[in-house]
Amino acid sequence: MPVGKFSASTGPSSQPSLQERASANAKNMLVAGVDEAGRGPLAGPLAVAAVILDPDRPIAGLNDSKKLSAAKREALYPQIIERALAYCIVLIEPDEIDRLNIFQATMTGMSRAVAGLALVAHEALIDGNKLPKDLPCRGRAIVGGDALEPAISAASILAKVSRDRLMVGLDAIHPGYGFAIHKGYPTPVHLNALQQLGPCVQHRRSFAPVRVLLDQARLF
Repeated sequence: MPVGKFSASTGPSSQPSLQERASANAKNMLVAGVDEAGRGPLAGPLAVAAVILDPDRPIAGLNDSKKLSAAKREALYPQIIERALAYCIVLIEPDEIDRLNIFQATMTGMSRAVAGLALVAHEALIDGNKLPKDLPCRGRAIVGGDALEPAISAASILAKVSRDRLMVGLDAIHPGYGFAIHKGYPTPVHLNALQQLGPCVQHRRSFAPVRVLLDQARLF
């Protein structure tokens, strides 16, 4: 399993195999929706998901993950996992974000997520206005796609829920920053904790509030 991939598709064994289900839908294009969660935080990984939905098993209530409550996202997450023809969730860790920059890290994560699908997509629908250069299939960028295309909505939910769960776990490993509450975003609570505690290994050194603190520490 490729580094950074934290899950990849398939339904329960009682269901038809992936290839059988794909063959049954051969008249349809295999279209992957792709989205990310965590571009703006100062800490924690970027999560990117790709999802190929099954047109014969629709999921009610899909929408941009930011427009859904946490409870609704958690309710939809297992439905997407169980009903999708294929899905893949990839994590880009802080050190790689710092090496690449957040834009290139996002493009890299999207390519990895599509390449990691158990089925080969004919097309990838990317939320936003930019396409990764090394997608393994043709791609189409859709501004606001997470609210327009169900497959992108599903990807946004998988990415958001996966990352939020991870940040709750990191809160126990790195107490005091409030990761479980703000998920690494630059809230006043987080910025105050950064001032008091300094950065931990999960902080993105290339992001300005963290970089400034590190630069100040080098001066004294």
